[in-house]
Amino acid sequence: MPVLMLASLSGCEDDFLERMPLDTISDVSFWKTQEQLELAVNGCYAGLKGKNFHDMENLADNTIYPPRSDYQAISSGNFDFTVGTVNTEWTTQYEGIRRCNHFLENFKKAQGISQEKLNQYEGEVRFMRAFHYSYLSFFFGDVQLVTNTLNIGDAEISGKRAPREEVVDFILNELEEAAKLLPTSYGSNDLGRITKGAALGWKARVALFYGRYDVAEVAAKAVMDLGIYQLYSNGDPATSYQELFTDKGKLAAGKNKETILARLYLQDVTMHNMSREVQVPDQTSRFSPTQSLVDAYLSSDGLPIEQSPLYSEDSYEAIFQNRDPRMTQTILAPGAEWGGKDDGDKDNQPNSTFSLPKFNADKKGCVTGTGYYFTKYVDLAAVGTYNKDDNDIHLLRYAEVLLTYAEARLEQGKLTQQDLDMTVNMLRDRVGMVHMDLGTLAANGLDVRTELRRERRVELAREGQRYFDILRWNQGHLLAQDVKGVKKSLIPDYNQAYVASIPTDEEGHLIINTGRRFDEGRNYLWPIPLEQLQRNPNLGQNSGW
Repeated sequence: MPVLMLASLSGCEDDFLERMPLDTISDVSFWKTQEQLELAVNGCYAGLKGKNFHDMENLADNTIYPPRSDYQAISSGNFDFTVGTVNTEWTTQYEGIRRCNHFLENFKKAQGISQEKLNQYEGEVRFMRAFHYSYLSFFFGDVQLVTNTLNIGDAEISGKRAPREEVVDFILNELEEAAKLLPTSYGSNDLGRITKGAALGWKARVALFYGRYDVAEVAAKAVMDLGIYQLYSNGDPATSYQELFTDKGKLAAGKNKETILARLYLQDVTMHNMSREVQVPDQTSRFSPTQSLVDAYLSSDGLPIEQSPLYSEDSYEAIFQNRDPRMTQTILAPGAEWGGKDDGDKDNQPNSTFSLPKFNADKKGCVTGTGYYFTKYVDLAAVGTYNKDDNDIHLLRYAEVLLTYAEARLEQGKLTQQDLDMTVNMLRDRVGMVHMDLGTLAANGLDVRTELRRERRVELAREGQRYFDILRWNQGHLLAQDVKGVKKSLIPDYNQAYVASIPTDEEGHLIINTGRRFDEGRNYLWPIPLEQLQRNPNLGQNSGW
């Protein structure tokens, strides 16, 4: 059985995303051959998110990049309808929708193409259209629902927005129809094209976001029942999870049967800058783990750190001891290899092994904003380069599908220990973590919903999902809290001068970012961008903006 490798956007030197659509050729001469249709489909793939998907991690409370940015402004609630990122998300999604609509209006004109191939192309493009509408609805709520190609002068351009529920119905139906048209896998020459599992998995994500738990359960179970996905493992619980997010976990390597949807990158052809931005050796890391994320990891006995006798803050090193193994496979622990060069040790010399956080911005090593660094999604060989990282960006994993199934069952009052054993505990088995047990949770006064949400947070950390989870759980108040870092007392005396001006909370944690807010009446949606309102006043504005 071929390994299913969805949207792995390379896999051979002739990356199908690099075969650009012939968009300068008129419709009269186009839409005739299979090659032309494939070029047009490939053009629709251009809208699939890549590294920018994971950059959205800085929208929430898992990470922070201390200098001011659009993501930090949005995360802190200090933004309005003029922010560039808000308009970019709007225009990017509608550009992709127009491309998809154009294809769907014309692809049946081609001659001599098998129905199977036509079905595949239609399914891929309908998925991409639903993908774009997903983000529009996540961010803006009510949006214009356009299913045909618009041109200047068309009345629909100045039309009103459709209700969010109508848009969601459209998205879920499109994904269901796409799943019927798509194959479960492809050959190596088409490694990465969208498949049935991607359509069903994305349907589960969208349904979960909107609280349609029965739909999410059915869609997630349909992915599980395909029988072609499994959690990635190299046989070593101490490294399997982290390895998935390195070159060894690339879909093209042939060992990854977990990733359902990914943006693949090819060395010297399509690359990004993820690894360098995480451990940049002469600047401040673009992704610094927050104390909130660090504290979310359970102790190795399965208890929260507030309850576990195994947890200690006697030293910086002690924070990482006796914890869920995913913590040190996500957040850099003392003694691990890193690419940040000089760290915070007293010798101030380059060191390939990490020991202490660096706060001295002397351009000799990676500076942390919080006292912590990530190791997940870091290819050490790429840290010293610029934009030379060909690590895959995983957009949808089987692990998420399992978590979705468990949460959907819980929210319907149907969760059983058997459900946990076939979902959450499979994730824990991969890293050698103690099982989640309903009886144990009850005996320790732990809430099942809280613990399932914790599980999702730590499993999917650094994968761009936390912001959307906070929104759908109606936990916007978390974004209004100060962003904190390591306890100042754990920083050695010789580094205290570099943090002396940073305020602390009552427990001594560094306060990295304050003045945050979340207006319950407006911040669950973004504002309609000013530029779009100026073009079409009929769009109206979201409440509170």
